[in-house]
Amino acid sequence: MNRRNFIRLSALSSAASLALPSTVFAKQSAASLESKMAGNLYFTKENAGRWHKKVGGHLPSIQVSEWNKKTRVKISTAHEMNAYSHYITKHILLDQDLNFIDEKLFDPKKDTVAVSQFELGNYKGLLYVLSVCNKHDTWLNSVEI
Repeated sequence: MNRRNFIRLSALSSAASLALPSTVFAKQSAASLESKMAGNLYFTKENAGRWHKKVGGHLPSIQVSEWNKKTRVKISTAHEMNAYSHYITKHILLDQDLNFIDEKLFDPKKDTVAVSQFELGNYKGLLYVLSVCNKHDTWLNSVEI
């Protein structure tokens, strides 16, 4: 193979490798990705996987309220906060397309409970909430706002 053909083939291969994943994943909705990952990459009440005995202390609870026509969300995880040995590291909010909205990091030496509050403005749609434990992985819950 001569040098020009090698360069053309390399460029074509690179372009295809960049375009193909976006084409394949664009056809998958957030819901279909959610169902494939539940119980493996993260855990839910219905798909607790190997942590089926840990649901109560790890699944984030979501309370939605409105104040001044703005949506507020309070997240709590009924989990112990034992310094660095066992604690909730953070809460993460994602929109219905799995885009990052906000997060709250917990300080295991200062925070005694895993509770976070967020103001979402006029957000409407499905909201995903992740609670991350340093020993028992990531837990997902959702609510329609």
